Amino acid sequence: MPLLIEYLQLCWFTNNPKDLHPARAFFWKNVLFYVVSGIIVEANISDPADATLEVAMRTIVALMLLSTQILATKKAAMFYQLQTAVFMCENFIMTLGIGVEIFDAFAQGTAYEEYPIYLGAVLILWYLAIISYVFKRVFEFHYAKCIALAFVYFGLTYGGPFLLMEVI
Repeated sequence: MPLLIEYLQLCWFTNNPKDLHPARAFFWKNVLFYVVSGIIVEANISDPADATLEVAMRTIVALMLLSTQILATKKAAMFYQLQTAVFMCENFIMTLGIGVEIFDAFAQGTAYEEYPIYLGAVLILWYLAIISYVFKRVFEFHYAKCIALAFVYFGLTYGGPFLLMEVI
């Protein structure tokens, strides 16, 4: 539980992923939670089979992109720290996203109908800020480069599988 709390503090920009040392089991539990929560969110938007395939592709893309960045910067020792930090923060944002989807279901036809769109936009901006922060702490790049990498990561991780599913 203390490790979970330390990783959640990354979402408030108060911890450094370099100082956290997760066990492999903790990392894989985060990946599993990412897949399950992603399927829940996507299954509310599309067919459950399509949702499962899209989330599986998104997970593979995320693991590959982060692994490539680790190898390119020669920081292989940071593999579990970076991967766990990113997946943990994504899980936190995804959990809040599930809450926004529930709110959206109840807000239909009310004066609050557009609020979930605004909340979703805030979550995406917060997500990009968190990923930029994690990249800054792990890779020690300039903030502009970290923000650009976060946008690329987001675009490839979420946009790539989405576009592929639209083509199929």
